[in-house]
Amino acid sequence: MLLHDYMENFARDMPDHHWAEMDGRVVTYSEADVLANRFANSLSASGITKGVRFAYLSRNSIEMAMMYFAASKVGAVPVPLNYRLAPREWLYIINDADSKALFIQDDFAEGIDSVRDELAVDHYILTRGARDGWATYDSWLGDDDSKPDVEVLPSDQLYQMYTSGTTGLPKGAMLSQSAIDNNLVMFSNGVDMRLGKERGLVVAPMYHAAAGVSLMMSGSRGGTIVIQEDFNPVNVVDALSNERITSVTLVPAMIQACLVAVPDIADRDFSELRFIGYGASPIAQETLKAAMGVFGCGFIQGFGMTETSAIVTILSAEDHERAVTGEPGLLASCGRPAVGTQVKIVDDDDNEVPRGTVGEIIVKGPQLMSGYWNLPEATDKALKSGWMHTGDAAYMEDDGYLYIKDRIKDMIVSGGENIYPTEIENALFEHEAVEDAAVIGIPSEQWGESVMAFVVLKEGQQLSADDVIEHCRPRLGGYKIPRKVEFLAEIPRNASGKVLKKDLREPYWEGVERRVG
Repeated sequence: MLLHDYMENFARDMPDHHWAEMDGRVVTYSEADVLANRFANSLSASGITKGVRFAYLSRNSIEMAMMYFAASKVGAVPVPLNYRLAPREWLYIINDADSKALFIQDDFAEGIDSVRDELAVDHYILTRGARDGWATYDSWLGDDDSKPDVEVLPSDQLYQMYTSGTTGLPKGAMLSQSAIDNNLVMFSNGVDMRLGKERGLVVAPMYHAAAGVSLMMSGSRGGTIVIQEDFNPVNVVDALSNERITSVTLVPAMIQACLVAVPDIADRDFSELRFIGYGASPIAQETLKAAMGVFGCGFIQGFGMTETSAIVTILSAEDHERAVTGEPGLLASCGRPAVGTQVKIVDDDDNEVPRGTVGEIIVKGPQLMSGYWNLPEATDKALKSGWMHTGDAAYMEDDGYLYIKDRIKDMIVSGGENIYPTEIENALFEHEAVEDAAVIGIPSEQWGESVMAFVVLKEGQQLSADDVIEHCRPRLGGYKIPRKVEFLAEIPRNASGKVLKKDLREPYWEGVERRVG
């Protein structure tokens, strides 16, 4: 099915059922479908037609959730932006995607205006508030609520999410209608989603693949999404215990924050909560066991990446129960391949290795991206022979459970955010006192990993760790800024000049069993 088919079907069959709730506002399925039609027709009237891209920069909102379904109706392609990036990072993505319109919350207007002269955008719309030079959402949104007459195919692109490459330049992963629908089916096969009865809390940012699939999953089963604008552990626990929430998807840092920030969490009533989904970064087994004890619900881990529409493997609620009742080693696994997904572990020549042998994870299935936007060589490299090469190292046991060991690529995953060291290293090299630099991820109980920078100063120069951090602030999104800085006489390199990051990482990761989420 196409994404908007789900909304239209439930608008017909259960029109008064709640589709979304947020801060006291309720939108039923019939109301959501009308709003989606108005948004879709307004896109078309603005020249945002089938295959044309538009960017969306916002914290979580009902409008952002509805936007995915609306764009689907006319085949327009949303490009959700990470609001934690710096303005020049937004600039690159907006222009690279050839976005013809930009929707943003007023919080981000100042940042966009600082680079506006370099943008090639036809329409600037504020989703809330007012500002000179911007159309308001209400003035842009037309009254035509008729169903758009546009032929949209399963092979058409549903949205484009950007994921950085090892060079640090973001790449636009093109996800089709069929890829997302297949992923929804795969996840629903791994989770008992009751038709019209689920209430899912959406708190992870909607620009993330996992959050996007989470809200679409609810919409595909006639469920209700309860939206929070941003993550606040107290608000999350309050909602889980007071608003009849049946499911939520969190990154491990969020789970830990909930356990720490709410003193009476053990006394709360979570009897309606059926499962918590998690993934995107490593989680301490002690944290997971504590959370399972407090919330008393099923836990489900998903492993995947943007290029796979989110889900590749699932560690089910039953697997978690087995882990705490006699098979604790399962908690180190990210589960088994989702239905319809093939996973192999291969060597450098793409030969499959024996079970129990570490190699690279490659994935094949109907949920894979169509490719990277305007990057045919990168697409061919990532999707060799139809298999997505993840860059993650793992082994698979005879029973099909996958165990991730390390990262082949140097990507850092901090609080669910993907961070590429090259980008930070380039920012460090902009300082006139820096001779050499290298960046790694080190273990963090709170975030899974945090950014650490090694810096070599030019002769006669002096800098403090605080100086380095302050230098990075205007150049990088906040989550990319190093949390720790160490000064070295030289960066270790091999004979060809490549930085020996394994040597830099090892003292910090020694004794840590799982090194990637």
